Amino acid sequence: YKTHISLWALLAAPLLAGNDLRQMSDATRAVLLNREVIAVDQDKLGQQARRVSQSGQTEVWARPLAGGAWALGLFNRGAEPAKVTVKLPDAGITGRVKVRDLWAHADKGAAEGQLAETVEPHGVVMLRLTR
Repeated sequence: YKTHISLWALLAAPLLAGNDLRQMSDATRAVLLNREVIAVDQDKLGQQARRVSQSGQTEVWARPLAGGAWALGLFNRGAEPAKVTVKLPDAGITGRVKVRDLWAHADKGAAEGQLAETVEPHGVVMLRLTR
């Protein structure tokens, strides 16, 4: 579900819930109500993400956000965990940036030039990068 919502948010698509809102699990509620991911979807710059790289079963998507920030989606379509590396200049991101994991609600320090994350099978790591 996180993978699905992440891609929608990166593409600035309408966020729709097709489930019974009265009967949803806590896990589903956490996915649908993640304010940080919703903020990416509703970012006022309104630009869609583009695929920056693809290697085997992994892909990286990047989207510019208002105020000079960026959203990144690191996707693993494979059946095993995968290390996903992105060269930030390939996404148009230069200089040192602060990194925040939007699903973990955690700051991950800073990056410059490239960053790498291990992504679970059929999963996503969604990041917000700010100067």
